[in-house]
Amino acid sequence: MDSHSRVRAALEGGKLDRPPAGAWGHTYREEWNSEHLAQVTVDRARRLGWDFVKFQPRATFFAEAFGNRYQPSGHRLRAPLLEHAAVPDLESWGRVELVDRAVLDEQARAVGLVARELGESVPVIQTVFSPISVGDYLVGRDKRRLIRDLRQHSDVVLPALERVQDALIDFARKSVEAGAAGVFYAISGFATPDAMPAAVYDNLVFPMDQRIIESLPEAAWFNVVHLCGSHINMDVGRRLPVQAVSYSVHNAGNPSLGEARRLTGKAVMGGLEQRGVLVVGPEEAIEEQVRSAIAETGGERLLLAPGCSVPPRARESNLAAMMRAAAAA
Repeated sequence: MDSHSRVRAALEGGKLDRPPAGAWGHTYREEWNSEHLAQVTVDRARRLGWDFVKFQPRATFFAEAFGNRYQPSGHRLRAPLLEHAAVPDLESWGRVELVDRAVLDEQARAVGLVARELGESVPVIQTVFSPISVGDYLVGRDKRRLIRDLRQHSDVVLPALERVQDALIDFARKSVEAGAAGVFYAISGFATPDAMPAAVYDNLVFPMDQRIIESLPEAAWFNVVHLCGSHINMDVGRRLPVQAVSYSVHNAGNPSLGEARRLTGKAVMGGLEQRGVLVVGPEEAIEEQVRSAIAETGGERLLLAPGCSVPPRARESNLAAMMRAAAAA
C-alpha cells in the first residue's frame, strides 16, 4: 500500500498492511520563513518516511493574526518571545479583531507548498487551533484568567472568540483549497474538567468547535481533533464530525487507545510518548510503545503518532526508530 491508501484504510476501518505513522514538532528557526518551513517539512517527511504530514506552522501565528507581537528567540530549541499580548484585561476583548490576515494566508500557502511537493501519495493536514486555544495565547497563556473571563463575562468574551472562529473557518478553507487533505483541529487543554466542567464547555465553547469543523470543504477527508491534556473529555471527539481523535495515552486519566476508539467510534491517533521515549529513547522502549499501541487496537483504525508535538530537542534517530517499528508491525 502507498501512504495515502494506508491512511484512508486506517480512517475507514479497512484492511491494512500496517498502521500508518507520522510525527511532528516545531522547527523554531525555519518557522519564521514559510518557504524554509515548507522545505524542512518536506525534507523530514521524505527522510523519515512519514505516511502523513501534520503540518506544524509557526508556533505563534494565530495569535499574531489577532494582535500579539513576538520576536524570534534566536535559538532552535526555544519558542518565540512574547512582546505584547492583545488582551491584557477584560475590556480588551471588545477590541479583538483580525489585524493581520496575511500571516494566516502565508501558512495556508506553506501547507500547499508541502502538499504539492510530496504529491498525492502522502496526505498533508493543516493545523488549526480552536478559538479558545487562540484566546489562551491572546491573554499571554493565562488559562485561569481566560476561563474566568469567559464564565463571568461571556457577553464580552464570546463575541471576540466568534470573530476568531470566523477567521479560522476562512483559514481552514484556504488551506484545503491549497492542497491540504484536512485539518488537525487542536483544542489545547480546555476539553477537560481540569479546565472547566463539561457542561460549561458544551454551552460556551463546543458550538464554535462544531461550526468550524462543519464548515470544512467537502474535499477535506482527513480531519483530526486533537484533545490536549489530562482527563480529556472524549465525548467532544465523539460528537465532532472528524475522522480521527488525537491525544496522549500517557497523560493522567486518559483512556487507552482501544477504549478511546470505542468511546468515540473514530480512528485514534497516538501511542508514542512525545516528551519521554521520543526524546531520550532508548530504541527498545520506542518499539515497545509501538507494539503496545498495535496490541491495544489490533492495529485497526490506528494512526501511530506522538500524543502531541515532539520537542525540538528530540533526536531524529528516535523518530526513525518509531517508523522502523511501525514498518515491522
